Amino acid sequence: MGRQEQHPPHDRAATSLAPGVTAAIGGSLAEVDADLARRYPGDPTTRQPVHTVYVPAHRLAPDTPRAWGADALALLARHAPDATAFGGLLGLPEALADAVHGRVLDKLAREPVEDLRIDFEDGYGHRPDAEEDAAATRAARLVAQAVADGSAPPFVGIRMKCLEAAVRDRGIRTLDLFLTALLAAGPLPAGLRVTLPKVGYAQQVAAMAALCAEFERAARLPSGRLTFEIQIETTQAIVGADGRATVARMIDAADGRVTGLHYGTFDYSAACQIPAAHQAPDHPAADHAKAVMQVAAAGTGVALSDGSTNVLPTGPTARVHRAWRLHHGLVRRALVRGYHQGWDMHPGQLPTRYAAVYAFYREGLPDAASRLAAYAAGATGGGVLDEPATARALGGFLLRGLDCGALDRDEVTRLTGLDPHRIAPLAGRAAPGR
Repeated sequence: MGRQEQHPPHDRAATSLAPGVTAAIGGSLAEVDADLARRYPGDPTTRQPVHTVYVPAHRLAPDTPRAWGADALALLARHAPDATAFGGLLGLPEALADAVHGRVLDKLAREPVEDLRIDFEDGYGHRPDAEEDAAATRAARLVAQAVADGSAPPFVGIRMKCLEAAVRDRGIRTLDLFLTALLAAGPLPAGLRVTLPKVGYAQQVAAMAALCAEFERAARLPSGRLTFEIQIETTQAIVGADGRATVARMIDAADGRVTGLHYGTFDYSAACQIPAAHQAPDHPAADHAKAVMQVAAAGTGVALSDGSTNVLPTGPTARVHRAWRLHHGLVRRALVRGYHQGWDMHPGQLPTRYAAVYAFYREGLPDAASRLAAYAAGATGGGVLDEPATARALGGFLLRGLDCGALDRDEVTRLTGLDPHRIAPLAGRAAPGR
């Protein structure tokens, strides 16, 4: 018992496999290794906006984001003038309500819109070609001006018409006009986003990727500079005629150019013959579609976005409060399910968007911070033994909270013992989002 067991050095340890077996196995899996690296590079490693605001192109103004923030603040002042009133109608504890309310007011004044999409599709409709031509170049001009003067949201772009035959040429021309005019004013914005709606076939995604490549060649842009989002609002995008999950094939067909999948609440619901009164992001049909999207996008670097609600906070206070409670609940529900982004269709939805997001991250901060601190120290946090995958989720949670303004760097560093630069690698990011 007292004698130390002796182990031979690694190069003299006894083995049974013949020389070359390991290399042969590796060679047989080389194609799989390459396929995994290409298809599944990992989760998104940069900031994701918490929402997308859609504004029809003909309603776009130089001060649209600021105006949305001002309208949201005015609505708060009229219908929930302080933290007690706002937190009470949303069911927030007093201490949390105070913290959330202050941050919401600051966000609405400082950065009311994180992602602006100028709509040339359903919200814009069909107009004379000359009118849409002018609107496309005007939108580019306003975006360029906003980027130059620092008033542009972190993410901004257009939703073009789809690639179905009836509107294909018009959609391509609008995109061409917008990008050409934007380039004439300077480099493309870092946060440029293009949304392709009503996609039902992987071939449409491949065609969009080819279109991006053609524009890059024509404009002498680096290959891969143009990316796009896919709007999932047709049933064919979820399950194709062959019974396979089409959305996974779409991601593959994009050749690395797809950055996001956005669920389209109302087109998809209507396609499923759901009555108008029950078309909502929390309908079982919506949950099924988003679950398929989530599994298809996992590990690909493609982000997910929930859809919207058309119940708007307008009219008398009681109606505004009902709409706010509904929207707040839907946003929180999406966050719990891993959908970190959604659509906002009205300025009055901004207060509850940010209230739900901020409450979610502030409520989760103590547990996430203690668990990540324990993991980094090689211990257990609160009796929980976390693995690297969970550490990525914990780090991602904290960085998302920092990105949107729900959390502060100092408090995250104090609670974790790690600054964001040290949290980033644990979360799979190269650098902090802000």
